[in-house]
Amino acid sequence: MPAIVIALAVGSAFFLGYRFYSDYLARKVYALDPAFVTPAHTMEDGVDYVPTNKHVLFGHHFTSVAGAAPIVGPAIGVFWGWGPALAWVVLGTIFAAGVHDFGSLVVSVRHRAQNIGSLAASVINPRSRTLFLILIFFLLTLVNAVFAVVIGNLFVANPAAVVPIML
Repeated sequence: MPAIVIALAVGSAFFLGYRFYSDYLARKVYALDPAFVTPAHTMEDGVDYVPTNKHVLFGHHFTSVAGAAPIVGPAIGVFWGWGPALAWVVLGTIFAAGVHDFGSLVVSVRHRAQNIGSLAASVINPRSRTLFLILIFFLLTLVNAVFAVVIGNLFVANPAAVVPIML
């Protein structure tokens, strides 16, 4: 199958996910209000809270997201082929990573741009902030360890996979 067909299919899946699934999430799941004023406007200080052009904001969020799909996807491709890897990256991005990141953003914006620790302190109790921050530290450490194990196993099982990375 030509690569252009795959690229068009993936591009179409991302477009449909953006156009319809994100709209469904915005309207039905998160019940977003177009008139809602974000913390960039209500807390504008010229440093941390600055109203920004939507294209710049999109670029910032786009480059900030680095989840399991782009890191583990190529390893899956080496182990099981590019079909499962492509499914992992495309479906994982649309139905898992996108929902998680969108939900995190909505929760933060609705609570004056608080991070998860501060949000836990205000919603649950102040001691939960410490618990959440410790939990996040260990979860991020665990994610990094899993990435290292997956990529390490890839290189041990398929030494030829190292060559493209070295080039």
